Amino acid sequence: MSSQIGETLTYPVARGGIRPEKDTFLGGENPLFSMMARFEEAAHHLNLEPGLRKVLSMPERQIIVSIPIQLDSGEVEVFTGYRVLHNTARGPGKGGIRFDMQVTLDEVKALAAWMTWKCAVVNLPFGGAKGGVICDPTTMSMTELERLTRRYTTGIIDGLGPDSDVPAPDVNTNERMMAWIMDTYSMHKRHTVTAVVTGKPVQMGGSLGRREATGRGVMISAVEALKLRNLPIAGTRVVVQGFGNVGSISAELMAAQGMKILAVSDKEGGIYNKNGLDIRDVLAHVKQHKYLKSYTKGDRLTNSELLELECDVLVPAALENVITDDNASRIRAKIICEGANGPTSADADQILLDAGILVVPDILANAGGVTVSYFEWVQDRGGYFWDEETVNNRLEKIMVTSFQEVAAMAQRSSVSMRIAAYMVAIDRVAGVHRLRGMYA
Repeated sequence: MSSQIGETLTYPVARGGIRPEKDTFLGGENPLFSMMARFEEAAHHLNLEPGLRKVLSMPERQIIVSIPIQLDSGEVEVFTGYRVLHNTARGPGKGGIRFDMQVTLDEVKALAAWMTWKCAVVNLPFGGAKGGVICDPTTMSMTELERLTRRYTTGIIDGLGPDSDVPAPDVNTNERMMAWIMDTYSMHKRHTVTAVVTGKPVQMGGSLGRREATGRGVMISAVEALKLRNLPIAGTRVVVQGFGNVGSISAELMAAQGMKILAVSDKEGGIYNKNGLDIRDVLAHVKQHKYLKSYTKGDRLTNSELLELECDVLVPAALENVITDDNASRIRAKIICEGANGPTSADADQILLDAGILVVPDILANAGGVTVSYFEWVQDRGGYFWDEETVNNRLEKIMVTSFQEVAAMAQRSSVSMRIAAYMVAIDRVAGVHRLRGMYA
């Protein structure tokens, strides 16, 4: 389904439901619009019943909380936080919490829905959830961030729990913040509850391999995509936008597979070397200097220029909507493996498809993180922990199996990998709804 600027959304919405405002998604830049456009196309191919379309179009719960905290200066500031549960038919809500000035309710709703589809496409017994706080964590001290995290946790605590809603790290949050969430929840419950959150420090019940899991899943997906296209792995030219946890680990693991990393970037721009970058050297530089801008063993380029480099595999691992109908026609990759959530707008999908570019969608390519989060949740609940080799082997098995299932659906239904992934996921969630029936 190709959507044009200013088109009216046609997906069914329950009476009283909330659609994205029309002027916020002109050009498909609203992630909620992009998610719903893909959902509607997949639902059409599945001949999904109108009633289930309405159910799966709407989040189950939307929480907005005010978060008053005292800053180090003594001043009181009030932040706004969100937590959205999209669907919990298959199990507890699962999804990260992000701290960012660009957080909106529509964004969190879209990300929660993507988590529903992501968990279903890799067949995990989770539903989808997401959270966010509007703030600039780069301007806040560690004590201010702790107060913010704990007060936000308290604001949404009634919905949290190992059997109901299990958060994780996301943009600008990390394992230390997950430790604060676990501690806050445990203090309220009067006993330690490790399984309430994933992405924790290993010493507190975190899983080995969790930090690398999303990047490892991207690497595995890229390898499977190369096999699907009958392209060699050794010497494959790779470009990575975003050099945070996902992008840097993806680049490192791809280089270990014999791929050539031509370019990487962070929010201030990128570096390019036609002969390939020494990723270990780049990682060492970033560890010492934080940003890539002072790295001298490559040519400087902008993030926009980086996306348009000629390469075999492009990994957008930054934020949403970096590939749109404005630049999709200039993308020169053979394969796009989406490390970020929603890096491609709905309007760009058809352009990439017409150009013959294979897109491994976010809900499949970056599902390694939630898969190992599931492993962490299982280990916490069982009180028995696996070695890293076991974690990685089980992750690879799930990622390869899921890729093959999506590829088979794409071939069988003559659709793109993205729509096929949605079809696999929606069919699984809808199937559980049919079995459970409707409580009245």
